[in-house]
Amino acid sequence: MTWIALAPVLGLAGLAMALALYRYVVAQPTGTAAMEAISDQIHTGAMAFLRKEYSILVWFVAAVAVALALAISPLTALAFVSGGLCSMLAGFFGMKAATRANVRTAAAANKVGRDRALAVAFYGGSVMGLSVASLGLLGLGLWTWLVPDPTVVSGFAMGASSVALFARVGGGIYTKSADVGADLVGKVEAGIPEDDPRNPAVIADNVGDNVGDVAGMGADLFESYVGSVVAAMAIGFALGPGQAGWMAL
Repeated sequence: MTWIALAPVLGLAGLAMALALYRYVVAQPTGTAAMEAISDQIHTGAMAFLRKEYSILVWFVAAVAVALALAISPLTALAFVSGGLCSMLAGFFGMKAATRANVRTAAAANKVGRDRALAVAFYGGSVMGLSVASLGLLGLGLWTWLVPDPTVVSGFAMGASSVALFARVGGGIYTKSADVGADLVGKVEAGIPEDDPRNPAVIADNVGDNVGDVAGMGADLFESYVGSVVAAMAIGFALGPGQAGWMAL
């Protein structure tokens, strides 16, 4: 159990590293006032979408958790809720970093050069990657360490998958709707060039890009990561009865 107990520690260390990278990104200059204004609009829109999406997902997670508590066990329901919460946090952390890194990458490319712009973009994206892996290690490590029951740990993976389903599909629908709206209204009807900030739908389009390709993708990656680890646990558990199965990992 020593190695399993190390997983949550590594997860916390990864989250600390993600926080350090985020602080580096937000410390970079944002460029001109016009760049900052557009970036703030995109950030505000993206966070508003996440708040609305998560406020609806909470009711779904709660309903499924009640069903799991009655059908299987309260611990499985609690693991399901924690898996969904970690999936939401992965998307939130990634969205927060991406919407802050976008304008800073452009400003670095304009004022400093390619190397600084690449560093800002890479560190901004690393926040999502570290958050996904660290939250997965933290959640799976804690549940495996405290409650070595495959049924309970599987509930964590189910929670991650449930939130990822809605985050990915909901974000994709928003992205494509904003894209089509910007093209039809802006370019076809009003004759505004593509990606012109004078078209409000362009802001929504950029919000959609972050929603679908950052928050949705982050939840999807978290679900894939957790699911693959739990699948390996299930195979290891099947190799021997009880504790021997966990040690087979």
